[in-house]
Amino acid sequence: MTKVVTFGEIMLRLSPPGFERLLQSPVLSATFGGAEANVAVSLAQWGFDSVYVTRVPSNAIGDAAVRALRAEGVRTDFVLRGGDRLGIYFAESGASQRSSTVVYDRAHSSIGDLDSASVDWAELFRGAAWFHVTGVTAALGDKAAHCVADALEAAHAAQVKTSLDLNYRRKLWSEQEAQAVLLPLLKHVNVVIANEEDLQSALGLEVPDVDVRTGRLNASDYRHVIRRVCEMGPDLAAITLRRSTSASDNGWSALLGGKGYPLESQQYDIRIVDRIGGGDAFAAGLIYGLTSGRAPEDSLRFAVAAGALKQTIPGDFNRVSVEDVERLAAGDASGRVQR
Repeated sequence: MTKVVTFGEIMLRLSPPGFERLLQSPVLSATFGGAEANVAVSLAQWGFDSVYVTRVPSNAIGDAAVRALRAEGVRTDFVLRGGDRLGIYFAESGASQRSSTVVYDRAHSSIGDLDSASVDWAELFRGAAWFHVTGVTAALGDKAAHCVADALEAAHAAQVKTSLDLNYRRKLWSEQEAQAVLLPLLKHVNVVIANEEDLQSALGLEVPDVDVRTGRLNASDYRHVIRRVCEMGPDLAAITLRRSTSASDNGWSALLGGKGYPLESQQYDIRIVDRIGGGDAFAAGLIYGLTSGRAPEDSLRFAVAAGALKQTIPGDFNRVSVEDVERLAAGDASGRVQR
């Protein structure tokens, strides 16, 4: 069984019913999620030995978060306990011309005070094939950023393949702060994953003639950017492309490449149910493909299909099987009832 490791913050997610505004009615649905946790869940569901590293408080909320991970098949033996609180985020689903919104309440959460020396990185990566982390975790403070750097360095030393999803969050840090932390990490990263905005905000790379606000994207505009990313150290760069007609309707595709010309995926026109976690599902699909011996173009097709399916499912976790993803990747996008 292939061992993969992810490191990050699992959070309590609170969402109003359906497409209501926050506290429009006095009801919030409580689930769990978080970028790296979402990747860990997908990979566990697809048959990997998925090990998740985090720190949660020693209280009932922390217990529930660990149970949620275990219920999805994720290994939690490297989950540390301590600190005062689990991070929270409030997610409101948008519709039509009303954007989805996220409100964070994660200051002073348990992972923000994690000492890197508390994690036995060498033991963690023993026998592992892949390590995944995101820029969200590095944005949680100096200690968290130090942990991310130590983890990538230890994985690199153990000859474990690594991926970094830039995942820039402007509500957590500035572009200057992100670039100061993330750019030095690239020397220990094999695969960089980004969306259209991440490249400029997290790496300072301009993409000409692109306007994500109006949904104007041209895949050819990203080709030179992929080469520039790989010149910084990574072997591959993957970029998800979201053509936003509205909050409800998106075009979804991706590019994957190295220093040569990139591969371009199929595109799906998605009616959004919950877009949160779509990029994480893509990252998990790419890791799944690349570690299971699939050709890069097949890995890209699988990843894009996985990301598309996630955006039809409420909550952070992508509750689909390998067979579900492969069916869509093979061209069955009709949505007909499976009987």
